[in-house]
Amino acid sequence: MEGLIVKLLGGFYYVETSDGLYECHARGKFRKDEFSPVVGDRVTLTTQPDKTGTVDTVLPRKNKLRRPPLANLDQLFLVISTRQPAPNLLMVDKLLAICEHQGIAPVLVFTKTDLASAEELAAVYRPVGYPVLMGSPEEDAFVEEARTLLAGKISAFAGNTGAGKSTFLNRVCPALHLQTGETSQKLGRGRHTTRHVELYPLPGGGYVADTPGFGTMDVMQYGIIRKEELQNCFPEFAPYVDHCRFTGCSHTKEKGCAVLEALERGEISASRHENYCLLYEDAKQIKEWELK
Repeated sequence: MEGLIVKLLGGFYYVETSDGLYECHARGKFRKDEFSPVVGDRVTLTTQPDKTGTVDTVLPRKNKLRRPPLANLDQLFLVISTRQPAPNLLMVDKLLAICEHQGIAPVLVFTKTDLASAEELAAVYRPVGYPVLMGSPEEDAFVEEARTLLAGKISAFAGNTGAGKSTFLNRVCPALHLQTGETSQKLGRGRHTTRHVELYPLPGGGYVADTPGFGTMDVMQYGIIRKEELQNCFPEFAPYVDHCRFTGCSHTKEKGCAVLEALERGEISASRHENYCLLYEDAKQIKEWELK
């Protein structure tokens, strides 16, 4: 039988199948191979009549985040407030780079548009090709647009504390019963606490990931990107990277760099390129052992 790991707790894997939920142990070979199944993995399992079982194999993954440990994510919703708190575009661009590196489709959600317009922010990201939602959780059309994108997929949410993730999710999926402005019952936690990752089913099909690790701190722990790979994580660079004067151009300060020329012409966002340069400097500091 095949199934989806929706929760890992106390050494047990909870696997959703066409025959219901099974509480499973993982076979000893995983420990021997130093390989751990994670939430989001599709697996094969051997089952018992009492709804227990054993995870036998993990099917090929399309992506995996390091922290929080989560596999096969279809999309990541980046919830960004226009005010209170102010948008942190470096954090946004870090997460977008990780999405590109891992093959996860990002969706930008600008909230609190009643406090400030999001049009200027949207103008940075729409030309890159990223989907943009703008509005307030009180707006039905805004919520329905999100529900349409969530249906049938495995999704997670990230964003600054106070950006309105819980309020937004309460409207999208009222059954989650999230408390806002304080520690939530399911998806939100105290700032310094940790908890298991879990997938919760959505009314329109699909799952939303309970991901306590998502936030603004240590964003690059979600995944490590080599400096040579970073240019591929900024899609707007693609038309230009093969036209630089020198092979191995970093696109940060070289003469004859086609990306920098496009930046000067206004074809690439200044804030995006500035954040690329900051991420490039961070990537230069990565040690080889961190890549293993």
